[in-house]
Amino acid sequence: MDFTYLEKWQPQLLSVLRIMSGLLFLEHGAVKLFHFPVSMPMPPSGPLAILLTVAGLLELVGGALLTVGIFTRLVAFILSGEMAIAYFLGHAMQFGFWPVVNRGEAAILFCFIFLYIAAAGPGAWAFEKKR
Repeated sequence: MDFTYLEKWQPQLLSVLRIMSGLLFLEHGAVKLFHFPVSMPMPPSGPLAILLTVAGLLELVGGALLTVGIFTRLVAFILSGEMAIAYFLGHAMQFGFWPVVNRGEAAILFCFIFLYIAAAGPGAWAFEKKR
């Protein structure tokens, strides 16, 4: 089956990927910072609590910026790095390397989706000026 007819929709589908990824990432930040829509156990204090707070801020603000398409390439690149760090520090170091064992599949997917968006740009629907 030939799917080349989808090529004309590539800019719009890139925007859909960016918007949905941004919304899902924003949700991760909301859980870390506001315990919404579910509560997440947080460490009482110390370096881990600070690290999770910074991650939550990156996820909330970065997810919002990606959703609307502002500073898309820069934000996506920063968030891709955050997810690479999250995988290796938060998943692989604690629970082993294999993603299915350490539950790091989402971190890996976000990392590479954001890296792609950093390279490809925001797509057709974004608030930032097209170049």
